[in-house]
Amino acid sequence: MKENTKKEKILLVLLPFWTPLTPPLGITCLKGFLKTHDYKSTAVDASAEEELRQFSNQYFSTLDRGIPANKKGNFYSIVNNVIRNHQMAHINYKNEEQYLELVKILIYKTFYTNLEKNHLVELAKIITGFYSRLETYFLDLLAREKPTVLGISVYSDTLPASVFCFRLTRARYPGIMTVMGGGVFADLLAPGSPNLDFFLEKTRNIIDKIVIGEGEHLFLKILEMKAKDEIHPETSKRVFTLADIDSQLLDLATVEPLDFSDFNLASYPYLVSYTSRSCPFQCAFCSETVQWGKYRKKSIPQVVKELKELSRVNGSQLFLLGDSLLNPVINKLADELHRTGESIYWEGWLRVSPGACDIGNTMKWRQAGFYHARLGIESGSPRILELMGKKIQVEQIKQTLFNLSMVGIKTTTLWIIGYPGETEEDFLQTLALIEELKDYIYEAEGTPFWYYLTGQSNSNEWRKKTSQLLYPEEARNMLVVQTWILTGEPTREETYTRLNRFTAHLNKLRIPNNYSLHDLYKADERWQKLHRNAVPPLVAFTGSNTFIDENKKVQELSITQDTELEDRGFGF
Repeated sequence: MKENTKKEKILLVLLPFWTPLTPPLGITCLKGFLKTHDYKSTAVDASAEEELRQFSNQYFSTLDRGIPANKKGNFYSIVNNVIRNHQMAHINYKNEEQYLELVKILIYKTFYTNLEKNHLVELAKIITGFYSRLETYFLDLLAREKPTVLGISVYSDTLPASVFCFRLTRARYPGIMTVMGGGVFADLLAPGSPNLDFFLEKTRNIIDKIVIGEGEHLFLKILEMKAKDEIHPETSKRVFTLADIDSQLLDLATVEPLDFSDFNLASYPYLVSYTSRSCPFQCAFCSETVQWGKYRKKSIPQVVKELKELSRVNGSQLFLLGDSLLNPVINKLADELHRTGESIYWEGWLRVSPGACDIGNTMKWRQAGFYHARLGIESGSPRILELMGKKIQVEQIKQTLFNLSMVGIKTTTLWIIGYPGETEEDFLQTLALIEELKDYIYEAEGTPFWYYLTGQSNSNEWRKKTSQLLYPEEARNMLVVQTWILTGEPTREETYTRLNRFTAHLNKLRIPNNYSLHDLYKADERWQKLHRNAVPPLVAFTGSNTFIDENKKVQELSITQDTELEDRGFGF
């Protein structure tokens, strides 16, 4: 065993608020990689701690009381932007009146509703309580684990809590080397953005090393530099990117099966795995290829072997695959699962494609355990789909949703509201498409278009257009991360008005938008009633010693006998 195993104790952490659907994939992958290089590490998911999550629930319910019903939109999604900025302002403010005024602006610019001061104070007390509890939790964690290196994986919604914990670490344990990485560097803190420059300056004394991009080899480089005593805070390199390791990416053929032994798996409805990294497509609004670089995938036998082993060791049949898209592997994955005879259920992100327009394929996927397809539909307008670079047609959307639902696979559809250039006519086409396909949609979620100066595939093109700050320039020291919006049509206020209309449309059609286990159970009941081949409900996978193999018994439906479906004319 290498000497540096005895020297270093590495603590890898994900902080609130992040919805704990699965054990955190990023730090789990990093832990496994470090183990193959003889480094000892512990992974901790603080976002799954109920004592901390209760504060986000309190914040949501308290803010919910102050927002009119017709302005809430996709409340449990868009409120995350409010709470994230509120949290950051809370740990940086100097003047209470200015702080509360900023919170008022944060809420107004999302819900276009003004709250009274007493309501703002109530929200601020919840944030105070959260940080008080987080401080106790995190200091106890550091005292228990006694790390020499702290790595925090950061997403946009976990940025404030992460900064807070880096500050705690430096104040109480100045000898611990602090390292930050994660998906936040693909959007809020993307390279080339003034946000990153400002953030680096603001955190110079609390974060020793910054990892931008795929983290395994970069984190290893930092550890090896530390082992050679090549790290000196005043003079050594602070920001590491793939350029520092000659763009070396992880060889997925060499990775070990994920190790979830550090986590309480009862906290998650799914296990997690992956078959690939990056994405073979480049939609204009997406940062996936910017973050991960070249698209790579595991061999299919390797994937199935890993799923079998994870299922056996952890006693779960249900997996969320963390790939950006399953399309490049789904047919071969289904074939291999058929060949091995395994009953493993899996879900993930799928792109509308010619393959999904073949019901023979979707039946094969269903019989191989494909449980739930998450589809970025984005718009019902052909014009907007073209602007987005989606390279799909509306008729393909219809056929894909029809085929998936007819074999019982759940279909989550994701829609972007207010894409640059979207007109009222474009938006109405989206509403009309959803209404036409309502019985083939398990759940739907509308998200307002978010613009970043850098980090998206189309950022350079959009940067040529006029943009402006969403929040006051003088609030920068409190918020640290600024938000820009494009000034063209539709305006931000119109976008959020459309989001409210979108949500009302879903409610009228009784299409779910799930944000709790109760919501999921009700959505499953609806799906079971709509489709004879519906996959088992989520609750079916939660019992002890449960084994489900109904996927092997799914029978093809005689679609031609359904005249209503024939009349829809979804064929090409």
